[in-house]
Amino acid sequence: MPASSSAPAELLSFLDAQGEPHILLDARYRILGANRAYREQFGASPSVVGRTCFEVSHHFQEPCDQCGETCPMAQAKLSLRRERVLHLHHTSRGEVYVNIELTPLLNAKGQAAYFVEKMEELPLAHGGSGAAGLVGRSPAFREMLQLVARVGPTRAAVLLLGESGTGKELVARAIHEASPRASRPLVVVECASLTESLFESELFGHERGAFTGANSVKVGLVEAASGGTLFLDEVGDIPLSMQVKLLRLLESGTYRRVGSTELRRSDVRIVSATHRDLRQMVTQGLFREDLYYRLSTFPIHTPPLRARPQDIPMLAQALLSRLAPDRALTLTPQALDRLSTEAFPGNVRELRNVLERALILADGVKMDRELIERALRIDHPNPMPPAGAGLANMGDRSLQEMEREVLLAHLQNHEGSRAELAAKLGISSRSLYRRLRGLKGI
Repeated sequence: MPASSSAPAELLSFLDAQGEPHILLDARYRILGANRAYREQFGASPSVVGRTCFEVSHHFQEPCDQCGETCPMAQAKLSLRRERVLHLHHTSRGEVYVNIELTPLLNAKGQAAYFVEKMEELPLAHGGSGAAGLVGRSPAFREMLQLVARVGPTRAAVLLLGESGTGKELVARAIHEASPRASRPLVVVECASLTESLFESELFGHERGAFTGANSVKVGLVEAASGGTLFLDEVGDIPLSMQVKLLRLLESGTYRRVGSTELRRSDVRIVSATHRDLRQMVTQGLFREDLYYRLSTFPIHTPPLRARPQDIPMLAQALLSRLAPDRALTLTPQALDRLSTEAFPGNVRELRNVLERALILADGVKMDRELIERALRIDHPNPMPPAGAGLANMGDRSLQEMEREVLLAHLQNHEGSRAELAAKLGISSRSLYRRLRGLKGI
C-alpha cells in the first residue's frame, strides 16, 4: 500500500488487513494511506496519498464543514469518539452515497493524532442522473437517506410513510441491500391486491386440502422470504381480521399454514409502507394499535417531489435513460426548467408518465420545452397555469370567471389537502380560502 513516510507502519498494516475500504488521515485532513479495498471500490489511484480527503472525495478546496457538509473529523476532534455521517463522494463510477465511520486515534496526551476512516457505499442510492435506483441530492432526500443508512444494518421493523409515487419500494430495497440480509430474498407483498380470503393463504401458505381448490401444498410469502426481508406494501389495506395474524408473526416469529396445526418459525425482517394515516385509522378502529407500534419501530417519511424540486432535473434524466436506453435523447435546459415548476401530485410516478408521453411524441433527439408542454397537456386538456405561475397572470378577461374555471378544474382533480392545492397554484393557503369563499357556487 502506498504510504507517506510519516505514517506509522503499524497503522498502515492495520488498514491493509481490513476487508472494507479504509484510509488513514492526519489532523490536517491529509491521506497518509489507503488500503486496496478503498482503491478498488472507489477507483482511487495511489496518488491519493498526500492529498486531502475533501479534495479526493468531494473535489472541494476547503474542508467539508466549510462547504455545507457535515465533517466527521471536525466532530471527532471535539468528541474524541467515533463519528458517523452520510456523504456524497466522487468516484470513477460517478457520485455515490457513502457511509462514513471515522475513529480518532489518541496519543499519550489524549489528543487525536490520527483518524481512521471506514467507507461503505450505500446500495441503490446515487447523486447523479445516469444511475438506477434512488436518485437525488436535495436536503429532504439526503435526510431520508441518512435514516436508511442508520437503520439498514439493524433488525428493526421499518415503516415507510409517504404519498403514492414517492418510491417507497425503492427505499425498502435500499434498506434490504444495506442490511446483512442483502444476499437473501426481498419478497414484496401487495397488500392492497389481496382479499381477506386470500391474505392468509398468500402470506402463510396452505396445506393440500385446506379448502376447496387447494390441490397442493403452497409455500407462503413469509416462508419464501426466510432469512431476508418481507416488504408489506400498502399495509394500511390489510383487513382488520387478518391484522391479528400478522401481529402474531411480528411478536413471536411464528405462524401456521392454512389447514395445519404445525407451528412454524420465521426469520424475516419486516419493512412496511403506506400512504394512509395509520394513526388516524387506529383512532377510527380500522387498524390495530398494537400492530401499528410493532410495525413503526423506525418510521421514515419519503418526501414528495414538490419538497425536492432541485432533484427533478437529475431524476428526469435518469428516468429518460431507463425508459429509452437505446436512444440518445436529452432534455434541453428549458425543458428541465419547465418540469421543475410542475407540482407533480403523483410524484415520481407522474414524472415518469410525462416523460414516457414525451418519448412517444418526440421525433428528434432533443426534447424541448414545447414537447414537455404537450406531454403535460395530454393529462390536462384544459389549459391550467403551472405551479408557481399563480392566479395573477391570467389576462384581462373576467378574472372571476377564469379563477372559477381554474379552481373548479383543480378541485375536481385534486385529492390532497387545501394546503397542497394552494402550493400547486402558487398562492398562500389564506389566499386560496379567501378566493373559494368569494366565488359563488363553490
